[in-house]
Amino acid sequence: MIIADTGFFYALLDRDDAWHLRCRDAAANLQEGLITTWPVLTEAVHLISRWLDVDAATALMDEVADGDVAVWDLPAAARASVPRLMRRYADLPMDLADASLVLLAESLGHGRILTTDQRDFRTYRWKSRQPFEPLLG
Repeated sequence: MIIADTGFFYALLDRDDAWHLRCRDAAANLQEGLITTWPVLTEAVHLISRWLDVDAATALMDEVADGDVAVWDLPAAARASVPRLMRRYADLPMDLADASLVLLAESLGHGRILTTDQRDFRTYRWKSRQPFEPLLG
């Protein structure tokens, strides 16, 4: 499964976004499924509804409902790590959605991610030392 961040979902739907073509091409060439977290979906649906339209946000949630995008639930043990991560990366700053993706990478054992947030995901480390592998370049 490939990790998907908010910016990927947004840019995929916004034809005017600078990342749109890269996200569209990445989505078209996926050979694995997508996985994300509820905090990412909350952020993405909010931004898509606000800046694009509710139909586009609903289409994303249809993908989730149909199982085309898997959603990882933060287990209680992982939730306890969120404040620690947010403090560690406070200079960026790290938000809840990004912290949830770091914990997802730890759960999956890899950091392959579709994100437009290159700066942050080239800085974040999962399992404290492992770098992410942003796939959009």
